Amino acid sequence: MLGPEKLPRVVSEIGRWVGRARAMARQFREQLEEEVQVEQARKAQAATTPPPLPAVPPLPAVPPLTAAATEDAHPTDATGADPAAIRAGATPSPDERGT
Repeated sequence: MLGPEKLPRVVSEIGRWVGRARAMARQFREQLEEEVQVEQARKAQAATTPPPLPAVPPLPAVPPLTAAATEDAHPTDATGADPAAIRAGATPSPDERGT
């Protein structure tokens, strides 16, 4: 039985335990609310982020030009115009004129 000598100490202990339980419940609730907010932010970001582009296969390797490959090439001047066509009187296109 609790007498007047032990009662204040027992009530004090009960108060400490209740305070600790409330603090743990508050901490748990705050952590849970924070996790919900983080999850909502993730979902909102995923909704505004465009989906990733599909993978594109790499282009095949192009072999370097050799002297034999350039022998049949069409000769041009520094502007890209065909000097033979200009000498023959052909009117150069705007791209060939550099404009």
